[in-house]
Amino acid sequence: MGKSRLAQEFCDRSGLPYVIFQATRGRSPLSERSDFAEAVSCSGLAGRELVAGAVPQDWNHALRSLAVAAGDQVPSIVVLDEVPWLVEQDPEFEGALQTVWDRHLSTRPILLLLVGSDLSVMRSLQEYGRPFFGRAAQMTVRPLDLDDVAEMTGLDAADAIDALLITGGFPEVVRSWQPGMSRVDFLRDSLANPLSPLLAAGELSLLGEFPSATHTRAVLEAIGTGERAYGSIAGKVGGATPLPSGTLTPILTSLIAKRVVSADLPLSTRPDTRNRRYRVADPYLRFWLAFLQRAVADSERGRPDLALHRIERSWTSWRGRAVEQVVRDSLLRMLPNDDWPETEAVGGWWNRQNNPEIDLVGVDREPVANRVHFTGSVKWLDARPFDRHDYDELVRGSVAVPGATADTPKVAVSRAGFEPGLPLAARWTPEDLLAAWRG
Repeated sequence: MGKSRLAQEFCDRSGLPYVIFQATRGRSPLSERSDFAEAVSCSGLAGRELVAGAVPQDWNHALRSLAVAAGDQVPSIVVLDEVPWLVEQDPEFEGALQTVWDRHLSTRPILLLLVGSDLSVMRSLQEYGRPFFGRAAQMTVRPLDLDDVAEMTGLDAADAIDALLITGGFPEVVRSWQPGMSRVDFLRDSLANPLSPLLAAGELSLLGEFPSATHTRAVLEAIGTGERAYGSIAGKVGGATPLPSGTLTPILTSLIAKRVVSADLPLSTRPDTRNRRYRVADPYLRFWLAFLQRAVADSERGRPDLALHRIERSWTSWRGRAVEQVVRDSLLRMLPNDDWPETEAVGGWWNRQNNPEIDLVGVDREPVANRVHFTGSVKWLDARPFDRHDYDELVRGSVAVPGATADTPKVAVSRAGFEPGLPLAARWTPEDLLAAWRG
């Protein structure tokens, strides 16, 4: 379930009178206010009959009607869903909400829930000078984590990580994964149905937030299909003429603010803001952009086998990079610990040529560390363990990391285990990563 369903469940289980109003993107303010008034008059609020038939002329009037309907005797819940769309439609809404909350609603036994998918807009409502600065608590509804995915799919640690990379912990998609089903079987079944949650969820999300044929959508697709550097993104989107920085920079800033895209910097004791790398923050959306966007058409014309073949052909290389952030997030749940008592940040390091590229760098702080505690490598292959060749490559590459020395401890994460006798300071398996989330 998502945010809207969670709010509905909460209201139903509370046993209290409530009203839920969900905005519709693109509607006129007048239509939205009329629907809001109807939702209030048809709700379970104690004084709903007092506002029946009201035709609010503005949001001040509409929200004052809500205060009348709620009364001041019985606790009640008010849910305004898709608030960013209300803000987008009517510049009056924010100010009216603040005024009516301060003068009428805040003194009544009302729990007001403001729900929205656009994190940048929702957070801005609590900034200084905005309506709910100092007035509200913030809750971010996150995707299911690795432990949740493992429990729901009934898979072992390694396969559960694969499932997380495919589903992103998106509840509806994870729920469609039958317990014990292999990755290939899940993909085959999902790709055969154009309306499966795996295919549909990504398309619906993107259509709602990023309509096609826009530069923003094109930038997101470029990053989702593997472009990581600023210049390569500009070239991919612009074609023969790279997208100008005056267009690309605001788009990237917006995508980062919405937490759709993450921007990573090399982590070491030396500041480096020139080698920023971009990635799609959500694993499911990253998988969808890389493989499933094209697969929708294959599925609709009855050839899901083509999509499955493309996924299998690129799966190992795509997964090898996608899993790195899952590993780092998992290590951050383990650290600091007795072995690494001061390690509070884990990232990666690379130079402009991405040669070398170090998967794991553990440090005391970010973005610029005082001390590098370890360097490490992630090898995520089905059958080949982390071996002497991998270790030697890590040793050679680590000397390029500012702050690392020949004596800096080396660590590794491997899906298929480790060759005996390697002088690693720490070695982590899929079971260790899963245990971090169960802890």
